[in-house]
Amino acid sequence: MPRKAKVTTPEVVNEVKKGTANDFDIIIEPLITEKSMTMSQENNKATFIVKSDANKIAIKKAIEHIYNVKVIGVQTSHAKSKTVTRGSRYKGTLPGYKKAIITLASGEAIDLFKE
Repeated sequence: MPRKAKVTTPEVVNEVKKGTANDFDIIIEPLITEKSMTMSQENNKATFIVKSDANKIAIKKAIEHIYNVKVIGVQTSHAKSKTVTRGSRYKGTLPGYKKAIITLASGEAIDLFKE
């Protein structure tokens, strides 16, 4: 039985171009540290905690859709989970995460502290 051809209407095309729920699933939260704030001011970079199975292309598209900026490059790294001891009795673990450092085009900026 032959398949029907997909029909792309303007409404469907516009819906694909907008940020979807999938974009918000990839980006978990911005990583705000002293080092990331220095990078954002001096090198036009932003740091985010992302889903561990997200690739660079998906991260780039998600940032461009959510923040309406032009992304030049994406660097990713994994932060391993750490074992911590509080006092001499209590032991626990801090969870690991995947971090993405986004390089923005010149003239672009992401305002993380909107009021």
